[in-house]
Amino acid sequence: MRDILVKKQQLVDELAEKMQTAVSLVAFDYPGLTVAEFTELRIQLKQAGCDAKVYKNNIARRAALKAGFDELSDIFTGPKAIAISYQDAVAPAKILNDFAKTHPQVVLNASIVEGGFLNEADTKVLANIPPREVLLTQLAVGLLQPVRELAVGLNMISEEA
Repeated sequence: MRDILVKKQQLVDELAEKMQTAVSLVAFDYPGLTVAEFTELRIQLKQAGCDAKVYKNNIARRAALKAGFDELSDIFTGPKAIAISYQDAVAPAKILNDFAKTHPQVVLNASIVEGGFLNEADTKVLANIPPREVLLTQLAVGLLQPVRELAVGLNMISEEA
């Protein structure tokens, strides 16, 4: 009995550490997914540098409390899995959201992104953010627009003179 408690405490400690060191974490429902479908999802997450694992709710709840994510601890009821990323804050939410389009039984519940709690609605907003490259392009265009307008204006002034 003591060994089981020690093992469970080790699992709680391990998951709490993962939660604290992760850039992002998404809790999601997966009821009705076949083993093959869940394996396909895991492969997609792994290719993006993310991990997905099913934890017992009691373990996940205790780990969330230990990691300081009290809001997240309330989510762990029913069949839940956790996708964790240590590199890209948006990747798990995007992959899960895209996967849910063809597998409606996958439902994003909540997430932790860079230490902040996001509810279900905010997690879906996060999942729909354009890719980083698109955002950087939009930023560059936005920064260059005033310079372009200045150059056009100066050119018009020089042509009038």
